Amino acid sequence: MSPRTLAFVESPVQLLNLLEWAHHHGLRGPAPEGGELTVVVLSPTDPMTRGQLRRMADLARDEGYRVRWEEARGGTTAPFHTIGGLAGPLRRADRVVMGDPFSRYVQLLLTITRARDLVVVDDGTATMEFVAQLARGERLVRWHRKGGRRGPRDLLFAPVSSSARRRLTPREGRRVEVFSSMPVTETPDGVTVTANDFAWTRARFGPPRITKGADLVGTSLVETGVVDVGHYLEAVRALARVHGATRYFAHRRESTEKLHRLAGETGLEIVRPDLPLELIARRGPIGRTILSFPSTVVHTLPLALAGTGVRVAVCDIDPAWLTETASPRAQGFLSGVTGTARDVHRLAAVGLV
Repeated sequence: MSPRTLAFVESPVQLLNLLEWAHHHGLRGPAPEGGELTVVVLSPTDPMTRGQLRRMADLARDEGYRVRWEEARGGTTAPFHTIGGLAGPLRRADRVVMGDPFSRYVQLLLTITRARDLVVVDDGTATMEFVAQLARGERLVRWHRKGGRRGPRDLLFAPVSSSARRRLTPREGRRVEVFSSMPVTETPDGVTVTANDFAWTRARFGPPRITKGADLVGTSLVETGVVDVGHYLEAVRALARVHGATRYFAHRRESTEKLHRLAGETGLEIVRPDLPLELIARRGPIGRTILSFPSTVVHTLPLALAGTGVRVAVCDIDPAWLTETASPRAQGFLSGVTGTARDVHRLAAVGLV
């Protein structure tokens, strides 16, 4: 009997990488010969993220997968209804796939499941930190928060987080797979790492029409409190001027206020993508050069655009751009994101501003 698989996603990128994982393993939907995959969307409240998730959910249905949309954050009682409704499927699942092992929601759900197979699909650069923390036996905490003081909610949730880390540690009778396009340098004992080469994306979309100019990819480093907004705006303005960029693809978490300032101060056309950038770029049109700061796309776009001739260039983050409240690990982590990227052209931050 094929394993019953329950997958939890909270962002469009996680759902994209879930589709890549299912394609890689030959899952073709609920038919018994292909395995049974149910996708559970734990919907966030952010309108941009919800919109992209709706589009990705439609793509998942087009591929033949079941999609269950949960208003997991739609009020005080929503988590209780969501968890209560998922308890039965979680106990019956043979395999659980998750996009964000740092998510408190996912960590809570892991305490219910009896699944023998656990899979983590990419949630961007956070996957690099997750694998490293698991290998070192550290508590699970997002890189941009590491080094900060633990608040009351962190302390209250600590037992659940510790339980999730134990569940994600392989042992006899439990298999753990990480499906990732990120460079994994510290592999925990017993964890299977499978490379995501974006085969589904390349087969489903494109090749794109390529324009002569350059496109710039936005980041949420300001919104997460890592980079100062003034320095960020100046860096974007300098990149656009030096490389002749005309479009700015906004990250789904970028604030409307910041984007208004960007449009006014740089003259860039602000584009709010309705799908993850890997799919937008693959569909085209896309610039011959794509400029980015350290982020997931410096690893994923070269894979999604393989063979098209598009060049991906990444601009380093100058330490002077960091805020006073940025995690002590921020600069090292961001440098690692850039330094480990393959098939990208590296731009030094010095001289841009």
